Amino acid sequence: MTLKERLGKEWLFCDGGTGTILQEKGLKGGELPETWNLLRPDDIKALGRAYFDAGCNIVNSNTFGANRFKYDNVAEVVAAGVRLCREARHEAGRDDDAYVAIDIGPTGKLLAPMGDLPFNEAVEVFAEEIKAGAEAGGDLVLIETMSDSYEAKAAIIAAHESCDLPVIVTMVYDETGKLLTGGSVEGTVAMLEGLKVDAIGVNCGFGPDKMIPIVKRILACCSLPVVVNPNAGLPRTEGGKTVFDIGPEEFSNIMKEIAEMGVHVMGGCCGTTPAHISELIKTVSPLPFKAPEKKHGTYVTSFSECVEIGPKPVIIGERINPTGKKRFKQALRENDTDYILTEGLKQEESGAHILDVNVGLPEIDEPSMMENIVFKLQSVTTLPLQLDTTDIEALERGMRIYNGKPMINSVNGKREVIEAVMPLVAKYGGVLVGLPLDEAGIPETSDGRIAVAKKIYEAADEYGISRDDIVIDGLAMTVSSDPTSAIATLDTVRRIRDEFGGHSILGVSNISFGLPARELITAHFLTMAMQNGLSCAIINPCNDHMMASYRSYCALMNKDPQCLGFINAYSEYKSDGTFGGATAGAAGTAASASTGAKLSLAESIERGVTGRAAEAMQEGISEGTDPLELINSELIPALDKVGQGFEKGTVFLPQLLMSADAAKAAFEVVKKSMADKPRQVKGKVILATVKGDIHDIGKNIVKVMLENYGYDVIDLGKDVAPETIVDAAIKDDVKVVGLSALMTTTVVSMEETIKLLREKKPDTKVVVGGAVMTQEYADKIGADAYSKDAMQTVRYCDEVFGV
Repeated sequence: MTLKERLGKEWLFCDGGTGTILQEKGLKGGELPETWNLLRPDDIKALGRAYFDAGCNIVNSNTFGANRFKYDNVAEVVAAGVRLCREARHEAGRDDDAYVAIDIGPTGKLLAPMGDLPFNEAVEVFAEEIKAGAEAGGDLVLIETMSDSYEAKAAIIAAHESCDLPVIVTMVYDETGKLLTGGSVEGTVAMLEGLKVDAIGVNCGFGPDKMIPIVKRILACCSLPVVVNPNAGLPRTEGGKTVFDIGPEEFSNIMKEIAEMGVHVMGGCCGTTPAHISELIKTVSPLPFKAPEKKHGTYVTSFSECVEIGPKPVIIGERINPTGKKRFKQALRENDTDYILTEGLKQEESGAHILDVNVGLPEIDEPSMMENIVFKLQSVTTLPLQLDTTDIEALERGMRIYNGKPMINSVNGKREVIEAVMPLVAKYGGVLVGLPLDEAGIPETSDGRIAVAKKIYEAADEYGISRDDIVIDGLAMTVSSDPTSAIATLDTVRRIRDEFGGHSILGVSNISFGLPARELITAHFLTMAMQNGLSCAIINPCNDHMMASYRSYCALMNKDPQCLGFINAYSEYKSDGTFGGATAGAAGTAASASTGAKLSLAESIERGVTGRAAEAMQEGISEGTDPLELINSELIPALDKVGQGFEKGTVFLPQLLMSADAAKAAFEVVKKSMADKPRQVKGKVILATVKGDIHDIGKNIVKVMLENYGYDVIDLGKDVAPETIVDAAIKDDVKVVGLSALMTTTVVSMEETIKLLREKKPDTKVVVGGAVMTQEYADKIGADAYSKDAMQTVRYCDEVFGV
């Protein structure tokens, strides 16, 4: 049987750790494990053989980090890793029932806009590995230890475009169930299911006991087989080696509890051994197996937000659209992206849940503009996007680089449109709006529209798109030309809910075209539509009447717990219909939107609008304000606000970095204006990723934040020898050294660096961080401080330098 035929139908077991076992066999701190495919092939084959002998069904080739950023002979290294694993399987007599995984780990880089690796280049990097593994005879692609859903998407696309092998993806979450980049369990599962992977799970980061809450959340929303591969507890160092605190028996007992929750594939990660996996298989195999169950949920996601369609109406902001908007058309022609971004931010603050993005003008390059605006909008807003276009190239380019699972507007009942749009949704994932019109035109009655809707649902079945991910447009047509049109629209919305259990959407404002006081009739129509089951309303969220209708409906229909949303918006409402002051997401923002007010310097930095931040700083200086006053009164407080939000978990890594970039742009303006004045520097800090580790994501994030808070950073880069770090600290008499490591096998190098610093430069403080680090681990290797994120490093340096 093929792996696809077995997944979700019986217990399957993955292997355990690799790097920690190779350490025991002599892998030096900082030595790249994949080099052993060529230098010590017998040891690699023996490790694979031990896992096959233990009973594993899926064993990883030693290719986790074999990418072009570490190797100039990727194909050779990967092919050797797959070949050795296949030979081990054959020698174990497991050719008929076990599978060799092409093991794909992170690149070690942040993807743009947070980092410098373009999305499509990341796809190329992963494709190079996967093609080599597939040609060497790999049976599946296992994408693991991903803490960024965007990077996982790049790897999945690379897999689908390079081979036809099954794809399994396991992510790394923190204790709150968040990815490094802010994604939730539910949002990540929705994106991965949309990308048509074959199994979804979690690995690394924790021991099995700490994974239980995350596994529960995955099982609650995932319709695919679920994979769980924990570490053997927490790491520590003993005698210069990394060891873990959970043995085989304890590991298997906890994994039994997880198995009984209803997972389908189990194995281990760092610190687990063939003995752990053998005990696991012995313990779990006799248990009853529960097949995956279809979960019904409709989710539109961004890198950090997950909007569920169904529980209550969803507001889709309509302002990023040139139709009837002279200023917006001008912005498109002039490539004034800051204006477009500001329109998006105003809608977010006014209460939109999703932003519609339509950039179609005959005289511009719509595919390039769509790709650019999607990329830049996702740099400044957490809201998911609805890609609204009839240009298929623009749609694909937007969907490909989109970070999350977008909403797509739209498909209709015409066969040529179905055949153009649905393959893209099947490939990239998305929630698809269906317009109930076809070659015969727009049906005037709800019967006609329901007939076309049924055709759209059936077409989705053909392409493997869940009906949960279809949202039917009821087609709001102006009542000024057809007095019965609203009745047909409302009946269509109701029947989509009642007859199909489906979701619906309306471009609400179309109903009042050609009438005076449009917002009055539009707002009342919105209330009627919601009462008939409307799922999504495309409206202007900056319009008071529309949002009053929405908030009142939610309060009256028990969709606003304790009426908190309504109270928050209207606590200062007056009887004459005005507001006593700005309220969160209500009148204040709507007024700002209607007047076209620009973002302030502080707002620009908080929202990460780089161009506007620089412009606002220049405006302030030109008006005679002291640059240092602008820094102290607006720039630093804005950075602090974002930093505090990050520490509290309300702001996520992409927002933190884009805010830092905006602050940096504003600082550049200040530098030019103060070219003859010395810069105020708090102190010098050395940063380095330790020897043998080329993952510099964490280090680069810390660098950005330290520089924005007034520190001179000496960035020694990645794979840095202890001697180089110590020499640099002595040369510049540096008070603080920050060390980063992602891999357990390189923590030894971190410990060596700390020992050498204690010997040669004992007055220097050492702060450590990275995915494998914990406070206990930091204490054991002699670090002065452990920082779990960039802001903690800033706070520690402030403490050391007394600022």
